[in-house]
Amino acid sequence: MEQRRVGPFTVSALALGCMNLSHAYGTPPAKEDAVALLHRALDSGVDFFDTAALYGFGANESLVGPVLAPHRHRITLASKCGMFGVDGKRVIDGSPAAIRRTCEESLKRLGTEIIDLYYLHRLDPKVAIEDSVGAMAELVRQGKVRALGLSEVSAATLRRAHAIHPIAAVQSEYSLWTRNPEIAVLETCRALGIGFVAFSPLARAFLTGKLTDPATQLETKDIRRQMPRFDPEPYAANLRLLDGYKAIAAEVGCTPAQLALAWVLARGEHVVALFGTKSAAHLDEDLGADGIHLPPDVIARLDRLINQNTVTGTRYNAVTQADIDTEEF
Repeated sequence: MEQRRVGPFTVSALALGCMNLSHAYGTPPAKEDAVALLHRALDSGVDFFDTAALYGFGANESLVGPVLAPHRHRITLASKCGMFGVDGKRVIDGSPAAIRRTCEESLKRLGTEIIDLYYLHRLDPKVAIEDSVGAMAELVRQGKVRALGLSEVSAATLRRAHAIHPIAAVQSEYSLWTRNPEIAVLETCRALGIGFVAFSPLARAFLTGKLTDPATQLETKDIRRQMPRFDPEPYAANLRLLDGYKAIAAEVGCTPAQLALAWVLARGEHVVALFGTKSAAHLDEDLGADGIHLPPDVIARLDRLINQNTVTGTRYNAVTQADIDTEEF
């Protein structure tokens, strides 16, 4: 599998986000199925795995930790602090005390002595980024964390954080239909030598072409039901983009999902595509994007077809958007 640099790590360009196995996308799979999927990813060459204290309110770290523990010498393990569950509710807390506590709890759940890449999951508006990153830097000095990352931050926040301690990676949503990183963060990462980890590169299944009717296909507690783009009218408008998109995939000789991942990887050598799935078949399909190199004319056609001006609806509702630091069009 193609390898790329993320801070001090060399990782598979296609990384596995483990959130789906415990959190947010409807009913999680049975434990034995989740474990089997993780083993399948390992056997297929994936060596970059992503979890967080938030996912399943700790359950995801407890799930992936024992599976990955025997392979710690050959994988890069990422987790996150600054957002977690309290009494069944999501809490954003980037205070030094919360970061120290969350790290200790994550280390125990993961069954490891050190986390390779530790992200601040969200910027806490009540806490200066310098204070949050300062606390995370202390974890590096204590040998509990190898490298630091930030998630869903602006270029200005990134530069302030990077001045306190080197930032190895920024993780943000990025796909053909979510272009916010192109405003400033993608180029800032390139300029500073920081890896960019693109989550939801499949546009939360839109670009797979398999989600045709969210109203009937998504479970009641699926996080996408709270996202305006998945409301009936906007989604119907967005579906009209898929005919041309699928035609390009057919020309390239790949599936729509593979085309989406190949497009993300084409955005720069510092970019990693972080996808998630609960399905072994989808895992195999997604990993089939490895080695697909899109010619410039295909990339240009995709850029014209699906972008911030042709997609209908915002990616988050107003309440969720208030917690996001990234630049907006």
